[in-house]
Amino acid sequence: MSGEISMIGSVILALFLAGYLGQQYLPPPKPRVVGLDLGTTYCSVGVFHPGVGDVEVIADRQGRKSIPSAVSFTLTEVLAGHEAMDLADSNPQNTIYDAKRFIGKVFEPDLLEQESARYPFQVVNNNGSAEFQVTTNVTFTVSPEFIGSRLLLKMKKMAEDHLGVPIHKAVISVPAEFDERQRNYTIRAANLAGLEILRVINEPTAAAMAYGLHKVEVFNVLVVDLGGGTLDVSLLNKQGGMFITRAMAGNNKLGGQDFSQRLLQHMMEQVRQTLGVAATLEEDIHRLRQSAEEAKLNLTLRTSVDVRVPLRLRRAETPGAPEPPPAVFRTTITRQAFEELNEDLFQKILAPVETVLAEGRLAKEEVDEIVLVGGSTRIPRIRRLIGHFFGKEPNTSVDPDLAVVIGVAIQAGIMGGSWPLQVSAIEIPNRHLRKVNFN
Repeated sequence: MSGEISMIGSVILALFLAGYLGQQYLPPPKPRVVGLDLGTTYCSVGVFHPGVGDVEVIADRQGRKSIPSAVSFTLTEVLAGHEAMDLADSNPQNTIYDAKRFIGKVFEPDLLEQESARYPFQVVNNNGSAEFQVTTNVTFTVSPEFIGSRLLLKMKKMAEDHLGVPIHKAVISVPAEFDERQRNYTIRAANLAGLEILRVINEPTAAAMAYGLHKVEVFNVLVVDLGGGTLDVSLLNKQGGMFITRAMAGNNKLGGQDFSQRLLQHMMEQVRQTLGVAATLEEDIHRLRQSAEEAKLNLTLRTSVDVRVPLRLRRAETPGAPEPPPAVFRTTITRQAFEELNEDLFQKILAPVETVLAEGRLAKEEVDEIVLVGGSTRIPRIRRLIGHFFGKEPNTSVDPDLAVVIGVAIQAGIMGGSWPLQVSAIEIPNRHLRKVNFN
C-alpha cells in the first residue's frame, strides 16, 4: 500500500516538474480565444498570452490599436474601420456608423425617426427593427448586426494575421444595460463573422478586471465610461470574485464627437471671419473636422496647439471668373478655449453620476474606486471635474481607450484555459435593474 502511495506521489511530482519545465523552456501555445470590444465609436481586439500572462491589444498594420466602428459601401467593395471613416464626408449616405445604438432594439416609429434624424445615412423601419438603406449600383438594406459582423470580421483578420493561427472563438463585451435580445443580436453579428462566442461580459465588469479589481479587496466601484458617442455610468458592488451592477445611468447623446463638433463649429466661424468666406466644400469640411479631432486629442497633453489647414474655399460664382487660389487657415487653440466651448457639456457628466449613487443608496465617500473608461476621459477638465466631485483622484492606471478590451481579453484567457490561471469575475445578473437616461 505504501508503495502505491509512493508511486502516485512520484507521478504527481513528475507532472508538476514537467509543467514547470514546459513553462520555462517550451514556447507557449498560441492563444486561440480573443477578446472583442465592439464599441459604439471604436472597436478593439485583444489576447491573453499563455505562459507570460500578458494581455496584448492587437494593432492594425499602421500600429493603431482601435478601429472606427464604421462601414462604408462603394460600387466595388465594403470597407470597415479607418478606410470606411475616410469616406464619411465624401460618401456620407453609404457610410454607416453608430450601428451599436440600434442592434437588437425594437423601436416605435416616432422614436426611430427621431433617432435617425441625426445621421446622414437613411435608417428605415422594418417591423420595429432598424435597418440602413444603402445605394451603390443598386439600393438595398443592411441590418445593424451585419454592420457589426463586418467590424468583427476585420478584427478577426487582424488577430489571425498577427498570431498566425485561425481564430474561431471569442469573448465579447456589451453595455450592462443590454437586454437578452440585444445580447443575442450581438452574438448573431459575431456568428456572421465566423466566430463562436464563449461568453458575453458587461463592459463595466471588463473594465474593473482590466484595473485588477477582481483580485483586490474593494467593494464599491464606480465606472465612468465616456467614449465617442455615449456616456455610461455604472455602480458595481463586488463581493469576493462576484460583481453585481447596482445602478446604471447615462446619456446616449453625449461623447467625444460632441466635443469635437463644438470645436469644428468654432473653427468654421474663425474661417468665415478671417478669410471672409464660409467653408462649404466637402473636402474643406473634412479637413477641418480632422484638424478639430487632432487638436482635441493634442490638448489632453498640451495647453495649446497650432492649427494649419489648407482650404479651397468656394467663393461666390461669377460667370467666367477663374478658380480662386487655395487658402490656408491658421489659428491657435488653447486648452482653456476648448474647455470653455464645452463646459456645459462637461457638466452634464455629473448628473448620471449623482443618479447612480442615489439609486445605489451610496454616499460618494463610500466609493472605493473610480474607474475611467473611454478616450474622452483623458480630457483634463473631465478628470478634474470627477476628482473634485468625489474629493479624490480617479484611477488612471490603465489606458481608458483599451480598458474594456483588456478586461475582455483576460476573460478570453480564462475561457481558453490559459496559464497562469487568472481569477475569473462572475457577474450576478440583476433582472430588476434599469438604466436612467439623460438626453
